Amino acid sequence: MGSNCPDSAMDDGKYSEELAVAVRIVHMACCLCRRVQEKLVSTNSDQVKSKDDDSPVTVADWSVQATVSWILAEVFGGQNVSIVAEEEIQTLSKPDSADLLEAVVNTVNECLSDAPKFGLKRPDDALRTSQVLDAISRCNSTGGPEGRHWILDPVDGTLGFVRGDQYAVALALIEDGKVVIGVLGCPNYPMKKEWLNYHHKFYQAMSKQSPPASDSWEKGCVMYTKKGSGEAWMQPMVLGNEKLEWPNSARLINVSSIDDPAMATLCEPVERANSNHSFTKGLVYSVGLRKQPLRVYSMVKYAAIARGDAEIYMKFARAGYKEKIWDHAAGVLIVEEAGGVVTDAGGHPLDFSRGMYLEGLDRGIIVCSGAALHEKIIGAVYASWESSNL
Repeated sequence: MGSNCPDSAMDDGKYSEELAVAVRIVHMACCLCRRVQEKLVSTNSDQVKSKDDDSPVTVADWSVQATVSWILAEVFGGQNVSIVAEEEIQTLSKPDSADLLEAVVNTVNECLSDAPKFGLKRPDDALRTSQVLDAISRCNSTGGPEGRHWILDPVDGTLGFVRGDQYAVALALIEDGKVVIGVLGCPNYPMKKEWLNYHHKFYQAMSKQSPPASDSWEKGCVMYTKKGSGEAWMQPMVLGNEKLEWPNSARLINVSSIDDPAMATLCEPVERANSNHSFTKGLVYSVGLRKQPLRVYSMVKYAAIARGDAEIYMKFARAGYKEKIWDHAAGVLIVEEAGGVVTDAGGHPLDFSRGMYLEGLDRGIIVCSGAALHEKIIGAVYASWESSNL
Protein backbone atom coordinates (compact mmCIF):
# COMPACT_ATOMS: atom_id res chain seq x y z
CA MET A 1 0.00 0.00 0.00
CA GLY A 2 1.63 3.23 -1.10
CA SER A 3 2.00 6.40 0.93
CA ASN A 4 -0.58 8.14 -1.27
CA CYS A 5 -3.28 6.19 0.56
CA PRO A 6 -5.91 8.37 2.19
CA ASP A 7 -6.10 5.81 4.98
CA SER A 8 -2.70 6.67 6.39
CA ALA A 9 -3.37 5.02 9.76
CA MET A 10 -3.83 1.75 7.86
CA ASP A 11 -0.73 2.26 5.76
CA ASP A 12 2.06 2.01 8.28
CA GLY A 13 3.05 0.37 11.51
CA LYS A 14 2.05 -3.00 12.86
CA TYR A 15 -0.25 -5.23 10.80
CA SER A 16 -0.16 -2.97 7.72
CA GLU A 17 1.06 -5.78 5.44
CA GLU A 18 -1.48 -8.21 6.88
CA LEU A 19 -4.27 -5.70 6.38
CA ALA A 20 -3.24 -4.92 2.79
CA VAL A 21 -3.25 -8.62 1.92
CA ALA A 22 -6.52 -9.28 3.77
CA VAL A 23 -8.37 -6.46 1.96
CA ARG A 24 -7.17 -7.75 -1.43
CA ILE A 25 -8.12 -11.32 -0.53
CA VAL A 26 -11.64 -10.29 0.50
CA HIS A 27 -12.11 -8.29 -2.71
CA MET A 28 -11.11 -11.39 -4.68
CA ALA A 29 -13.38 -13.66 -2.63
CA CYS A 30 -16.32 -11.28 -3.18
CA CYS A 31 -15.84 -11.51 -6.95
CA LEU A 32 -15.82 -15.31 -6.69
CA CYS A 33 -19.05 -15.20 -4.68
CA ARG A 34 -20.79 -12.90 -7.13
CA ARG A 35 -20.04 -15.27 -9.99
CA VAL A 36 -21.29 -18.29 -8.07
CA GLN A 37 -24.40 -16.46 -6.82
CA GLU A 38 -25.35 -15.36 -10.33
CA LYS A 39 -25.16 -18.99 -11.49
CA LEU A 40 -27.09 -20.26 -8.45
CA VAL A 41 -29.89 -17.75 -8.83
CA SER A 42 -30.19 -18.13 -12.60
CA THR A 43 -30.00 -21.93 -12.83
CA ASN A 44 -31.46 -23.24 -9.56
CA SER A 45 -28.48 -25.57 -9.54
CA ASP A 46 -27.89 -28.43 -7.16
CA GLN A 47 -24.64 -26.94 -5.89
CA VAL A 48 -26.08 -26.44 -2.41
CA LYS A 49 -25.62 -29.07 0.28
CA SER A 50 -26.87 -29.32 3.85
CA LYS A 51 -24.43 -29.64 6.73
CA ASP A 52 -25.08 -31.75 9.82
CA ASP A 53 -26.84 -28.81 11.46
CA ASP A 54 -29.04 -28.43 8.33
CA SER A 55 -27.54 -25.07 7.41
CA PRO A 56 -26.84 -24.78 3.69
CA VAL A 57 -23.33 -24.75 2.26
CA THR A 58 -22.46 -23.97 -1.35
CA VAL A 59 -19.67 -24.15 -3.89
CA ALA A 60 -18.81 -20.57 -2.81
CA ASP A 61 -18.23 -21.52 0.86
CA TRP A 62 -15.63 -24.17 0.03
CA SER A 63 -14.12 -22.23 -2.88
CA VAL A 64 -13.58 -19.07 -0.81
CA GLN A 65 -12.07 -21.09 2.02
CA ALA A 66 -9.65 -22.88 -0.33
CA THR A 67 -8.69 -19.63 -2.09
CA VAL A 68 -8.11 -17.64 1.12
CA SER A 69 -6.19 -20.51 2.69
CA TRP A 70 -3.92 -20.88 -0.38
CA ILE A 71 -3.16 -17.15 -0.64
CA LEU A 72 -2.45 -16.74 3.10
CA ALA A 73 -0.09 -19.73 3.02
CA GLU A 74 1.71 -18.34 -0.06
CA VAL A 75 2.13 -14.87 1.41
CA PHE A 76 2.88 -15.68 5.05
CA GLY A 77 4.34 -19.20 4.75
CA GLY A 78 2.23 -22.34 5.04
CA GLN A 79 3.76 -23.59 8.27
CA ASN A 80 3.16 -20.30 10.08
CA VAL A 81 -0.48 -19.72 9.16
CA SER A 82 -3.19 -20.76 11.58
CA ILE A 83 -6.73 -20.43 10.17
CA VAL A 84 -10.01 -20.91 12.02
CA ALA A 85 -12.80 -21.33 9.48
CA GLU A 86 -16.30 -22.71 9.17
CA GLU A 87 -16.19 -25.43 6.52
CA GLU A 88 -14.71 -28.94 6.65
CA ILE A 89 -14.22 -31.37 3.78
CA GLN A 90 -16.25 -34.41 4.90
CA THR A 91 -19.27 -33.64 2.69
CA LEU A 92 -17.05 -32.62 -0.20
CA SER A 93 -15.02 -35.84 -0.01
CA LYS A 94 -18.00 -38.20 -0.28
CA PRO A 95 -18.32 -40.22 -3.53
CA ASP A 96 -21.70 -38.67 -4.35
CA SER A 97 -20.14 -35.19 -4.18
CA ALA A 98 -17.79 -35.68 -7.16
CA ASP A 99 -19.60 -33.07 -9.31
CA LEU A 100 -19.64 -30.61 -6.42
CA LEU A 101 -15.91 -31.12 -5.79
CA GLU A 102 -15.15 -30.60 -9.47
CA ALA A 103 -17.16 -27.35 -9.42
CA VAL A 104 -15.19 -26.18 -6.35
CA VAL A 105 -11.82 -26.97 -7.96
CA ASN A 106 -12.81 -25.15 -11.15
CA THR A 107 -14.14 -22.14 -9.20
CA VAL A 108 -10.94 -21.91 -7.13
CA ASN A 109 -8.71 -22.03 -10.20
CA GLU A 110 -10.83 -19.48 -12.05
CA CYS A 111 -10.58 -17.16 -9.06
CA LEU A 112 -6.82 -17.65 -8.52
CA SER A 113 -6.11 -17.00 -12.20
CA ASP A 114 -7.46 -13.46 -11.58
CA ALA A 115 -5.21 -12.91 -8.52
CA PRO A 116 -2.89 -10.36 -10.24
CA LYS A 117 -5.93 -8.13 -10.84
CA PHE A 118 -6.06 -7.74 -7.03
CA GLY A 119 -2.30 -7.34 -6.57
CA LEU A 120 -1.86 -10.95 -5.46
CA LYS A 121 0.24 -13.80 -6.89
CA ARG A 122 -1.42 -16.50 -9.00
CA PRO A 123 -0.20 -20.12 -8.81
CA ASP A 124 2.22 -21.25 -11.54
CA ASP A 125 -0.11 -24.13 -12.41
CA ALA A 126 -3.79 -24.82 -11.78
CA LEU A 127 -4.35 -26.40 -8.36
CA ARG A 128 -5.11 -30.11 -8.37
CA THR A 129 -8.08 -31.56 -6.49
CA SER A 130 -5.82 -32.80 -3.68
CA GLN A 131 -4.32 -29.30 -3.26
CA VAL A 132 -7.76 -27.71 -3.04
CA LEU A 133 -8.86 -30.24 -0.41
CA ASP A 134 -5.60 -29.66 1.50
CA ALA A 135 -6.17 -25.91 1.46
CA ILE A 136 -9.69 -26.32 2.87
CA SER A 137 -8.67 -28.81 5.54
CA ARG A 138 -5.67 -26.69 6.61
CA CYS A 139 -8.22 -24.32 8.14
CA ASN A 140 -8.45 -26.56 11.20
CA SER A 141 -7.16 -24.29 13.96
CA THR A 142 -9.34 -23.78 17.02
CA GLY A 143 -7.85 -20.38 17.93
CA GLY A 144 -7.16 -19.66 21.59
CA PRO A 145 -5.41 -17.11 23.81
CA GLU A 146 -1.93 -17.31 22.27
CA GLY A 147 -0.42 -16.72 18.85
CA ARG A 148 -1.84 -15.48 15.56
CA HIS A 149 -5.00 -16.93 14.08
CA TRP A 150 -6.78 -15.86 10.91
CA ILE A 151 -10.55 -16.12 11.35
CA LEU A 152 -12.58 -16.71 8.20
CA ASP A 153 -16.27 -16.96 7.46
CA PRO A 154 -16.19 -17.71 3.73
CA VAL A 155 -19.88 -16.92 3.16
CA ASP A 156 -21.68 -15.52 6.20
CA GLY A 157 -25.41 -15.67 5.59
CA THR A 158 -25.52 -18.62 3.19
CA LEU A 159 -29.32 -18.50 3.31
CA GLY A 160 -29.25 -14.96 1.95
CA PHE A 161 -26.63 -16.03 -0.58
CA VAL A 162 -28.69 -18.87 -2.07
CA ARG A 163 -31.74 -16.58 -2.25
CA GLY A 164 -29.83 -13.98 -4.25
CA ASP A 165 -29.80 -11.58 -1.29
CA GLN A 166 -27.34 -10.16 1.27
CA TYR A 167 -24.32 -12.07 2.60
CA ALA A 168 -20.78 -11.25 3.72
CA VAL A 169 -17.21 -12.52 3.41
CA ALA A 170 -15.43 -11.94 6.72
CA LEU A 171 -11.71 -12.18 7.48
CA ALA A 172 -10.11 -11.17 10.78
CA LEU A 173 -6.75 -11.63 12.45
CA ILE A 174 -6.57 -12.42 16.15
CA GLU A 175 -3.29 -12.08 18.03
CA ASP A 176 -3.00 -13.29 21.61
CA GLY A 177 -6.77 -13.40 21.96
CA LYS A 178 -7.48 -9.89 20.58
CA VAL A 179 -8.95 -9.04 17.17
CA VAL A 180 -6.37 -6.80 15.48
CA ILE A 181 -7.60 -6.70 11.86
CA GLY A 182 -11.14 -6.87 10.49
CA VAL A 183 -12.21 -7.00 6.83
CA LEU A 184 -15.84 -7.39 5.79
CA GLY A 185 -16.89 -7.80 2.17
CA CYS A 186 -20.58 -7.18 1.41
CA PRO A 187 -21.06 -7.85 -2.32
CA ASN A 188 -24.77 -6.93 -2.41
CA TYR A 189 -24.66 -4.07 0.08
CA PRO A 190 -24.53 -0.89 -2.00
CA MET A 191 -22.10 1.96 -1.33
CA LYS A 192 -24.97 4.40 -0.92
CA LYS A 193 -27.68 4.02 1.72
CA GLU A 194 -30.40 5.35 -0.63
CA TRP A 195 -30.17 2.17 -2.69
CA LEU A 196 -31.09 0.05 0.33
CA ASN A 197 -34.74 0.94 -0.18
CA TYR A 198 -34.80 -1.00 -3.41
CA HIS A 199 -34.29 -4.70 -3.79
CA HIS A 200 -30.99 -5.14 -5.57
CA LYS A 201 -32.29 -7.90 -7.83
CA PHE A 202 -34.63 -5.39 -9.51
CA TYR A 203 -31.69 -3.11 -10.15
CA GLN A 204 -29.53 -5.96 -11.38
CA ALA A 205 -32.17 -6.54 -14.03
CA MET A 206 -32.21 -2.81 -14.84
CA SER A 207 -28.41 -2.58 -15.05
CA LYS A 208 -28.28 -5.27 -17.70
CA GLN A 209 -30.22 -2.87 -19.93
CA SER A 210 -27.88 0.07 -19.42
CA PRO A 211 -24.21 0.16 -18.40
CA PRO A 212 -23.76 1.01 -14.70
CA ALA A 213 -22.28 4.35 -13.68
CA SER A 214 -19.00 4.36 -11.78
CA ASP A 215 -20.73 5.02 -8.45
CA SER A 216 -23.48 2.59 -9.36
CA TRP A 217 -25.86 1.10 -6.81
CA GLU A 218 -24.75 -2.25 -8.12
CA LYS A 219 -21.38 -2.10 -6.45
CA GLY A 220 -21.07 -3.81 -3.12
CA CYS A 221 -18.46 -2.69 -0.62
CA VAL A 222 -15.48 -3.88 1.39
CA MET A 223 -14.92 -2.41 4.87
CA TYR A 224 -11.72 -2.74 6.87
CA THR A 225 -9.85 -1.57 9.93
CA LYS A 226 -7.04 -2.35 12.32
CA LYS A 227 -7.15 -2.20 16.09
CA GLY A 228 -6.29 1.11 17.71
CA SER A 229 -6.44 3.10 14.48
CA GLY A 230 -9.67 4.85 15.43
CA GLU A 231 -10.62 4.62 11.76
CA ALA A 232 -12.66 2.30 9.57
CA TRP A 233 -12.68 2.52 5.78
CA MET A 234 -14.91 1.42 2.92
CA GLN A 235 -14.03 0.72 -0.70
CA PRO A 236 -16.35 -0.09 -3.61
CA MET A 237 -16.15 -3.66 -4.88
CA VAL A 238 -14.05 -4.27 -7.96
CA LEU A 239 -16.34 -5.28 -10.82
CA GLY A 240 -15.85 -6.88 -14.22
CA ASN A 241 -12.39 -6.29 -15.68
CA GLU A 242 -11.48 -3.49 -13.27
CA LYS A 243 -8.16 -3.76 -11.42
CA LEU A 244 -7.83 -3.03 -7.73
CA GLU A 245 -5.83 0.20 -7.76
CA TRP A 246 -5.07 1.32 -4.22
CA PRO A 247 -6.62 3.27 -2.50
CA ASN A 248 -9.63 2.34 -4.67
CA SER A 249 -11.81 5.35 -3.75
CA ALA A 250 -11.58 4.46 -0.05
CA ARG A 251 -13.58 6.64 2.28
CA LEU A 252 -13.82 6.88 6.05
CA ILE A 253 -16.95 5.47 7.65
CA ASN A 254 -18.44 6.49 10.98
CA VAL A 255 -21.28 5.31 13.14
CA SER A 256 -24.43 7.43 13.38
CA SER A 257 -24.62 10.24 15.96
CA ILE A 258 -28.29 9.49 16.80
CA ASP A 259 -28.70 8.74 20.50
CA ASP A 260 -32.49 9.06 20.87
CA PRO A 261 -34.11 5.58 20.78
CA ALA A 262 -37.22 7.01 19.07
CA MET A 263 -35.02 8.10 16.15
CA ALA A 264 -32.82 5.00 16.08
CA THR A 265 -33.05 2.16 13.57
CA LEU A 266 -32.74 -1.43 14.74
CA CYS A 267 -30.99 -3.99 12.55
CA GLU A 268 -32.95 -7.23 12.58
CA PRO A 269 -31.93 -10.66 11.35
CA VAL A 270 -34.01 -12.12 8.53
CA GLU A 271 -33.48 -15.69 9.67
CA ARG A 272 -34.99 -16.70 12.99
CA ALA A 273 -33.29 -20.03 13.56
CA ASN A 274 -30.69 -19.05 16.17
CA SER A 275 -32.25 -15.94 17.71
CA ASN A 276 -34.75 -15.31 20.47
CA HIS A 277 -36.99 -12.85 18.65
CA SER A 278 -39.63 -12.58 21.37
CA PHE A 279 -37.16 -11.21 23.92
CA THR A 280 -35.78 -8.74 21.36
CA LYS A 281 -39.32 -7.63 20.54
CA GLY A 282 -40.03 -6.90 24.20
CA LEU A 283 -36.81 -4.87 24.47
CA VAL A 284 -37.67 -2.86 21.37
CA TYR A 285 -40.93 -1.86 23.04
CA SER A 286 -39.42 -1.05 26.43
CA VAL A 287 -36.53 1.02 25.01
CA GLY A 288 -38.91 3.02 22.84
CA LEU A 289 -37.68 2.12 19.35
CA ARG A 290 -40.30 3.33 16.89
CA LYS A 291 -38.71 3.26 13.46
CA GLN A 292 -39.14 0.50 10.88
CA PRO A 293 -36.29 -2.00 11.43
CA LEU A 294 -33.66 -2.70 8.78
CA ARG A 295 -33.79 -6.45 8.06
CA VAL A 296 -30.58 -7.89 6.65
CA TYR A 297 -28.87 -11.25 6.55
CA SER A 298 -25.55 -12.04 8.16
CA MET A 299 -22.70 -9.85 9.33
CA VAL A 300 -23.96 -7.13 6.97
CA LYS A 301 -25.70 -5.93 10.17
CA TYR A 302 -22.29 -4.90 11.54
CA ALA A 303 -21.59 -3.07 8.27
CA ALA A 304 -24.90 -1.19 8.59
CA ILE A 305 -24.04 0.00 12.12
CA ALA A 306 -20.43 0.89 11.21
CA ARG A 307 -21.38 3.25 8.42
CA GLY A 308 -24.41 4.79 10.10
CA ASP A 309 -27.29 3.10 8.24
CA ALA A 310 -28.68 1.80 11.55
CA GLU A 311 -27.92 2.37 15.22
CA ILE A 312 -28.69 -0.86 17.11
CA TYR A 313 -28.26 -4.59 16.60
CA MET A 314 -29.13 -7.09 19.34
CA LYS A 315 -28.79 -10.83 19.22
CA PHE A 316 -30.07 -13.08 21.96
CA ALA A 317 -29.36 -16.68 21.11
CA ARG A 318 -31.85 -19.46 21.68
CA ALA A 319 -31.00 -21.80 24.54
CA GLY A 320 -28.19 -24.18 23.60
CA TYR A 321 -26.84 -22.11 20.69
CA LYS A 322 -23.21 -20.99 21.03
CA GLU A 323 -21.96 -17.97 19.09
CA LYS A 324 -18.96 -18.71 16.87
CA ILE A 325 -16.06 -16.29 16.61
CA TRP A 326 -16.09 -16.15 12.79
CA ASP A 327 -19.64 -14.75 12.86
CA HIS A 328 -18.50 -11.68 14.81
CA ALA A 329 -14.72 -11.00 14.85
CA ALA A 330 -14.36 -8.79 11.76
CA GLY A 331 -17.68 -6.96 12.29
CA VAL A 332 -17.03 -6.18 15.95
CA LEU A 333 -13.66 -4.52 15.30
CA ILE A 334 -14.99 -2.48 12.35
CA VAL A 335 -17.90 -1.15 14.45
CA GLU A 336 -15.61 -0.33 17.39
CA GLU A 337 -13.02 1.52 15.29
CA ALA A 338 -15.83 3.40 13.49
CA GLY A 339 -16.90 4.72 16.91
CA GLY A 340 -19.46 2.16 18.05
CA VAL A 341 -19.79 -0.03 21.14
CA VAL A 342 -20.06 -3.84 21.18
CA THR A 343 -20.51 -5.89 24.36
CA ASP A 344 -22.47 -8.83 25.67
CA ALA A 345 -25.78 -8.13 27.42
CA GLY A 346 -23.97 -7.66 30.73
CA GLY A 347 -21.85 -4.86 29.26
CA HIS A 348 -18.64 -6.93 29.01
CA PRO A 349 -16.40 -6.95 25.91
CA LEU A 350 -16.67 -10.07 23.75
CA ASP A 351 -13.90 -12.57 24.49
CA PHE A 352 -12.25 -13.96 21.33
CA SER A 353 -9.48 -15.75 23.23
CA ARG A 354 -11.33 -18.93 24.19
CA GLY A 355 -11.37 -20.96 21.01
CA MET A 356 -13.98 -21.26 18.27
CA TYR A 357 -16.87 -20.04 20.42
CA LEU A 358 -17.59 -16.83 22.31
CA GLU A 359 -17.46 -18.61 25.65
CA GLY A 360 -18.72 -16.84 28.75
CA LEU A 361 -21.13 -14.68 26.77
CA ASP A 362 -23.68 -13.05 29.07
CA ARG A 363 -27.08 -13.73 27.44
CA GLY A 364 -26.50 -12.02 24.10
CA ILE A 365 -24.71 -9.42 22.01
CA ILE A 366 -25.49 -5.68 21.94
CA VAL A 367 -24.08 -3.53 19.13
CA CYS A 368 -24.74 0.23 19.27
CA SER A 369 -23.62 3.34 17.44
CA GLY A 370 -22.68 5.06 20.70
CA ALA A 371 -22.36 4.81 24.46
CA ALA A 372 -25.61 6.65 25.32
CA LEU A 373 -27.81 4.25 23.32
CA HIS A 374 -25.78 1.31 24.58
CA GLU A 375 -26.42 2.23 28.22
CA LYS A 376 -30.16 2.48 27.58
CA ILE A 377 -30.24 -0.96 25.94
CA ILE A 378 -28.18 -2.59 28.72
CA GLY A 379 -30.49 -1.02 31.32
CA ALA A 380 -33.54 -2.34 29.48
CA VAL A 381 -32.02 -5.83 29.32
CA TYR A 382 -31.62 -5.91 33.09
CA ALA A 383 -35.15 -4.64 33.60
CA SER A 384 -36.70 -7.10 31.15
CA TRP A 385 -34.68 -10.19 31.94
CA GLU A 386 -36.55 -11.35 35.00
CA SER A 387 -39.85 -11.55 33.14
CA SER A 388 -38.38 -13.06 29.97
CA ASN A 389 -38.83 -16.64 28.84
CA LEU A 390 -35.11 -17.39 28.64
